[in-house]
Amino acid sequence: MAGKGTLQKRGPNSWKLTAACGLDAEKKQIRKTKTITVEQTCELKSCKGCPKMKRCKARGEAEKQLALFVDEIEKGTFIEPTKLTLADFVERWLRDYGETNLAPKTLHRYKGILTRVLQAMGHIKIEKIRPTHLLEFYANLQEDGIREDGKEGKLSEKTILYHHRVISSILNDAVQWQVIPFNPASRVKPPKVPKHQATCYDEEKVAALLTALEEENFKYRVIVTLAIATGLRRGELMGLEWQDIDFDKSTLEVRQASQYLPGKGTFTKEPKNETSKRIISVPASVVALLKQYKVYQAQERLKVGELWQGSERLFTTWDGRPMHPDTISKWFPKFLAKTIIHKPCNKVIGNVTHCPHCEKPVKKEELIKLPPLPFHGLRHTSATLLVGQGIHAKVISERLGHSNISTTMNIYSHFIRRADVEAADKLEELFTTKVDQK
Repeated sequence: MAGKGTLQKRGPNSWKLTAACGLDAEKKQIRKTKTITVEQTCELKSCKGCPKMKRCKARGEAEKQLALFVDEIEKGTFIEPTKLTLADFVERWLRDYGETNLAPKTLHRYKGILTRVLQAMGHIKIEKIRPTHLLEFYANLQEDGIREDGKEGKLSEKTILYHHRVISSILNDAVQWQVIPFNPASRVKPPKVPKHQATCYDEEKVAALLTALEEENFKYRVIVTLAIATGLRRGELMGLEWQDIDFDKSTLEVRQASQYLPGKGTFTKEPKNETSKRIISVPASVVALLKQYKVYQAQERLKVGELWQGSERLFTTWDGRPMHPDTISKWFPKFLAKTIIHKPCNKVIGNVTHCPHCEKPVKKEELIKLPPLPFHGLRHTSATLLVGQGIHAKVISERLGHSNISTTMNIYSHFIRRADVEAADKLEELFTTKVDQK
């Protein structure tokens, strides 16, 4: 149990706090100390013999701090000053927590973010980091020329917010490990990120896309079709093996994902979260396509012979190794850029004046050009198609493998509202018809 404690003046507004904390194993007195700075100033070197000591505002402020100091010790919440810099703690955090608890890709992203953070604040003692340090750092990230990829402009709000979340997560662990008393990042308002509507295709664009796929490599055709039909993430698609497809029940099981990291190559990992492990139903036409694709892959495997690497993945390289996840992401935008559909014959044509299929003059209003869409946009497309069909958000959330339904509602709120308006319009048609009949 701590005593009342003592004060020692160290400077005009600096004081040393001391509290006795019992005896150690050798019966010696244990003392804890803390140096503080108060707002009030007193130029005297010592309080000894000062007639104004009881009325001194500087000493009064120091006495309040001493009482709080003693109270912290008695409650066991006092954390002794540390010489650890932020860089020292981050090194320990990565070793004791990050390396064993973070997914490889997350750890890779954290290390990339922390390189920039430590360049700015790594030298500061972790207990001395204040909200103002973070605010200055975030302001610096918004300056032109800060990007490491050589591109002009500042970092996006989303990237700055990610910096904040990484810093806050690590400092929160520092609090839990009793290295610092509070998390300064919790006292900083994170950067606001504008909410963007999910990028996706409507039914007409999906129909055009499926038409265009008929003339493409069978493997890519299956990947894109399966992405639309299931809403799987890219890594989940690349992680699929034939044992995950149940042709009798028309279902697909997600139990692993494929990722790539520089220096590590392509590797297999657990899905994003526990709810990402799921079994979902697949449309009958897509199951039929998968059956055709399995036969196609077996034929390609026979052509390779002994060079086949033995992978059971659905999507592989020419010699059977797991397909690089970036391959489809690089191929997809190139495929979209060259795709032009002629509506009258529903065929893919190039930049021509006469359609080679129906031999009719090509009119601009009869063309469907597929706008740019990232491959991940097919996942959003799958979800919005289901919204348009009136499927409950809970079912959509489970198919997508979201951790909770609120994630689904937040991402697709615009499309859900639009579907709600369409539902009201249909009801209005019903009511109007009833009134007209009267």
